[in-house]
Amino acid sequence: MNLVERVKNILLSPVAEWGTIKGETHTTADLFTRYAMILAAIPALAGLIGFGLIGVSTGTGPFRLPFGYGLIHCILTYVFSLVGVYLLAMIIDFLSPKFGASQSMETALKISVFSMTPAWIGGIFLILPSLSIISMIAGLYGLYLLFLGIKQLKDVPEDKLLTFFIATVVLAIVIQFIFYTVIRAIAFRGPMM
Repeated sequence: MNLVERVKNILLSPVAEWGTIKGETHTTADLFTRYAMILAAIPALAGLIGFGLIGVSTGTGPFRLPFGYGLIHCILTYVFSLVGVYLLAMIIDFLSPKFGASQSMETALKISVFSMTPAWIGGIFLILPSLSIISMIAGLYGLYLLFLGIKQLKDVPEDKLLTFFIATVVLAIVIQFIFYTVIRAIAFRGPMM
């Protein structure tokens, strides 16, 4: 798997790329070491630069996260991003039989990892915190990729597809909210006091 080609194809021609992905075999280690661990570093490092060096504009001037807290934020963001991808795969795999699809952790991991691509690539905009909204918009495109991945790789019956997708997204939002709360409580607690 060529990282650059996969990123380009999943972003620009996702229907065809999911068809290619369906026929591939990947181990968990391959998906993480050759793809997820590389791309998940983008928003983590961009956030370190953006919040630590450039800062966020406030009414009284820029707020910059002290380096130690910025580094903690970077590490937690990176680790929770990878843990979140694995948990999302577990959710997809757990829900599969309930919606008429077969369980396969490998397939669930492929869907989870590759659908995160736009969020990770869009994370580059965290370098300029005022543009961070663009990274959130990119994450929304990831929801579309998640839908396509579930549709093409899980072979969910058409009448259950939307419900499966919605259930997956709701559970993923709960996980992300918990992670965000933990990261914010740890990394921003000292500087905000």
